[in-house]
Amino acid sequence: MEISFPRVAPQYDAECYTLVFPVHVDGKRIQCGITAEALEDHFGAASIRETDLVSAFCEHRGAIEDAAASMIEATHGVPILLHSGVFRVCGR
Repeated sequence: MEISFPRVAPQYDAECYTLVFPVHVDGKRIQCGITAEALEDHFGAASIRETDLVSAFCEHRGAIEDAAASMIEATHGVPILLHSGVFRVCGR
């Protein structure tokens, strides 16, 4: 499975308190996300404000993309949402 992450800024979903970001999986674009809770618990986001979440995402983008790629592979290419528990299991 070929997975790549375009270098674009994540988008804030204020209704769900998540950041969403595009992923290319075998040439098809899907949307994935990470919760504000995960960014606060594991990546140092100071609050659920958009600026704090985006800052934490950008600072830890590599680790977030690694976790997303693992989950995408495990689910055979479907869109995923990274919750705080994912990173507890991964040891982050």
